[in-house]
Amino acid sequence: MAMSVSTPLLDNTIEPDEPEQRSGNINQENNLNTRQPVVLTPTNRANENRMASTPSDAESGIAGIFRQSAHPIALFFLYFFRITAITLYLLAETLVNNYVLSTVLVVVLLAMDFWNCRNVAGRTLVGLRFWNQVDDDGESYWVFESRDPSRPANPVDSKMFWVSSFARHFTIPGIQ
Repeated sequence: MAMSVSTPLLDNTIEPDEPEQRSGNINQENNLNTRQPVVLTPTNRANENRMASTPSDAESGIAGIFRQSAHPIALFFLYFFRITAITLYLLAETLVNNYVLSTVLVVVLLAMDFWNCRNVAGRTLVGLRFWNQVDDDGESYWVFESRDPSRPANPVDSKMFWVSSFARHFTIPGIQ
């Protein structure tokens, strides 16, 4: 059977799980310590107050921002790659005495920043996804998706993501 581009690889090969659910020890029929199954229900984070809860949180600066963030690691790396690339660009002559090496390091850091912004921070902080898709005719087009409006993003994460995205356009021309 010849596979074409339009034929999905896993078409009709994934079967649903069995509806029968067992809890406790499967080997014992009469287990006295059976637990009730845990049911996870999604919550609406819009109802949670994720902003500063005390005056000390509001005035604690960067630590307060990371404390209020739903994804502090993604937020850290969003800024880490950009700040490191700009710092290396500005201090390249004193840190690295080789122009080619400093240029390669800056380009690698900016590539890591792009990958992080697209694949990690964009998805976790604000719920953005995009990818390139090619039709059977060979036509390429971009697909963009955003977070479900019923599950809004954390306001701190969203603000910090958009500040980092737009601040770059104002700082880079100022450096040159």
